[in-house]
Amino acid sequence: MSKDESWDGTVVKKSRGMLDGSNLYRRVKIRTGSGETQKVRVGRALWKELEVGDRIVKEAGQDPHRA
Repeated sequence: MSKDESWDGTVVKKSRGMLDGSNLYRRVKIRTGSGETQKVRVGRALWKELEVGDRIVKEAGQDPHRA
């Protein structure tokens, strides 16, 4: 998903990991309105705020946020 895309969905899973051995990446898996699932990288503050079942929205050119 690019910075210019817009989407919305429901969080189905939260995960984090040190994929490169030095940086901690936080991701959420979302189910979009069309039924497909996507993994989305989010910032620490948003990751801590989100729970499974929460709605998340991203407008074109903006960062994702809780709806």
